[in-house]
Amino acid sequence: MSEPPGAAVSLAEAPRSADTPTKKVDAPRVHPRRRPGRWVVTAVVLVLVAQILHGLVTNPFYQWDRFRYWFLRPTVLDGLLVTLEVTALSAVLGLLGGVLLALGRLSGSGVLRAVSWTYTWLFRSVPLIVVLIFLYNFSALYKTLSLGVPFGPAFVTFDESRLATDMTIAVVGLTLNEAAYAAEVVRGGILSVDQGQHEAAAALGLPRGHRFRRIVFPQALRSITPNYVNQLIGLIKGTSLVFYVSLLDLFGVVQSMGNTYPGDVVPLLMVATVWYLLLTSAVSIAQFYVERYYARGATRALPPTPLQRLRARLTEFRARLRSETAV
Repeated sequence: MSEPPGAAVSLAEAPRSADTPTKKVDAPRVHPRRRPGRWVVTAVVLVLVAQILHGLVTNPFYQWDRFRYWFLRPTVLDGLLVTLEVTALSAVLGLLGGVLLALGRLSGSGVLRAVSWTYTWLFRSVPLIVVLIFLYNFSALYKTLSLGVPFGPAFVTFDESRLATDMTIAVVGLTLNEAAYAAEVVRGGILSVDQGQHEAAAALGLPRGHRFRRIVFPQALRSITPNYVNQLIGLIKGTSLVFYVSLLDLFGVVQSMGNTYPGDVVPLLMVATVWYLLLTSAVSIAQFYVERYYARGATRALPPTPLQRLRARLTEFRARLRSETAV
């Protein structure tokens, strides 16, 4: 006997009564994959780090009492200020020179390209110490400097020995060297910008200078920043060479005090090491926030700050703790 149409109702379509008991099905618990190799390597690394720290603390050769004595001495702080001043001036002037050299390398003028390439090739080839010593003895080659008509009379004449102070020689030498490396960093950043950005800006009829300042260069900074920060960190360490042109920076003060107090050579070197670590750490922190700023629009979400990462880890740890206690 056939059933009337619509009489047959599947179990999936059958209405469920409110009194019908529902059976709770426990989902299988997912266990994380075990990685014994990772735990072994982590344990070995922690043991090595603990041994290094133990050696630093317990070895009397480091003389930590003398380290504390020298760390904030006015002489050391004066040398630190000189290091900061030389680094800041050389970094700013070197970056400006690098931008000009990079634009020269990308220029349509063959003369500008040749001059920029020659400058970059020369100062990347000559060691920095040679540049500094050459500038230190520059007065032997040119005793006076003048401004006037090329190949003609001079209107203003300067005494080179009075202009070339120790600070000036250090800043000029570091700037000349830094500009050569910064030029390649800036040129690489400009070339990393998609060609469509140049074409779109040109199609809008924007002036060439406005295109570079508002469209091309801000995008290039995403690539320039990490590379130039490496150069900046190298510049901070490179300031230790200005001691050879009679400028007492941080390393110069440490070297001078080490000659005066031979028994404190190691703690003085540790003082310089810690200050250089603090300076490079500050630059690295600034690099993170600069990169994060210029990442706007290039990524869907900005990279989290260290504080945001810590909060996320704490939230994840609390959630995992609640789930384990609930089970």
